[in-house]
Amino acid sequence: MSIAVSAVDVRTVEIACRDGVALRGHIWPHARGEKAGTVIVNPATGVLARYYHRYAAFLAGHGFDVVTYDYRGIGASRPANMRRCGYRWRDWGERDFEAVLRLAIRLDPSASLMVVGHSIGGVLPGLAESAPAIGRMLTVGAQYAFWRDYAPERRLRLFLKWHVAMPALTAFCGYFPGQRLGWLEDLPSGVANEWSFRRARMELSHPEDERENVLRRFAAVAASILAVSVTDDELGTPQAVRRALAYYAGESTTQVLLSPADFDKKEIGHFGLFHSRHAPDFWLDTLIWLRDDLNPWPGKVLA
Repeated sequence: MSIAVSAVDVRTVEIACRDGVALRGHIWPHARGEKAGTVIVNPATGVLARYYHRYAAFLAGHGFDVVTYDYRGIGASRPANMRRCGYRWRDWGERDFEAVLRLAIRLDPSASLMVVGHSIGGVLPGLAESAPAIGRMLTVGAQYAFWRDYAPERRLRLFLKWHVAMPALTAFCGYFPGQRLGWLEDLPSGVANEWSFRRARMELSHPEDERENVLRRFAAVAASILAVSVTDDELGTPQAVRRALAYYAGESTTQVLLSPADFDKKEIGHFGLFHSRHAPDFWLDTLIWLRDDLNPWPGKVLA
């Protein structure tokens, strides 16, 4: 099978959310042959959409229309004043992903609708009202940053970094200055604080009178979900992915655990699978799931 990592006629798009916030993204039309469906790529926290552009181009080269975008407060969707925006993680799901999902449906109402969600990007669909329209999801290291789920050997360091240093710096600066520290991108204070103070139950980050509705939205997601964990991912551990996956009540949820050795690599970590070095292996494998609804790693399923 050939590997396509470029696409033609990519266009920039402005996506209007219900609250008036405008997101910036790109639409990658399928480059050849019969259209296989529409894929929305949801980034990880503090990661620019452009990190996933080569993967989006790869999918477009294999028959998918693809939508990539930056969440509010990030990259091309960054406001002029980070200190005053107050954006939260929940906004990324309830407002941003919801707007992108509606855009994808408008572009082609008859197309099979899929989501590739990295880290928090695999959790956000459960917050969107229109999520029942999704037919299939691939999540990679999908988790919502409960600190006890971090890899045991790195837990203390990660706790100090994300749950002590990050809220302190956020309080001082009015936003999290991740760029200056080399810790991902800058984050709105609401997003940083939801991460820092996340508890074992994700819905506890929401006001008490909204928690039942949050759980209802997750339960309404009927998509088939293939959830990928990697053995050297210190954030998206199997336990963390399992905790997030449990919110989805669809009939078909499968969790697989991959290792660097499966791809003849020494390390992968939380971000590596979307690097172009994985175009000949992991990226090709994802086509089997997205296009054919088959688990490409049947021997790696976790009970």
